[in-house]
Amino acid sequence: MRDRVNTGFGRVLIVVYGIFALSAGARAGVQIATKFSEAPAAYLLSALAAVIYLVAVIGLARGGVGGRRLALVCCTVELIGVVAVGTASLVADSAFPDDTVWSGYGRGYGFVPLVLPIVGLWWLRRTRVSPA
Repeated sequence: MRDRVNTGFGRVLIVVYGIFALSAGARAGVQIATKFSEAPAAYLLSALAAVIYLVAVIGLARGGVGGRRLALVCCTVELIGVVAVGTASLVADSAFPDDTVWSGYGRGYGFVPLVLPIVGLWWLRRTRVSPA
């Protein structure tokens, strides 16, 4: 059976992850270039989010066993990151003088950063190819 991870709804995921890679990367790039000393951890976390989104795009677009594994790792790390950073930003607000992509569970991005890895993991499971 053919791997369907990068077809149908998978293409929508690729586009959404691509948009988030671009927006998080642009945001982090501007913040790092213009005001890094104000909140270095926050800006580096946004840059990390952008890298994770980009690698997820590559994994989803590539498909196959390797691409699927890469996307699975990215979605898992992303979910852990969103929950950890989201919780830390609410509990220890002073640790984040400026927002990251994942602050408040992605509040600044309509909570899409929280929902996206869950949807990605669901899609990877739904399109999993069972051994013949």
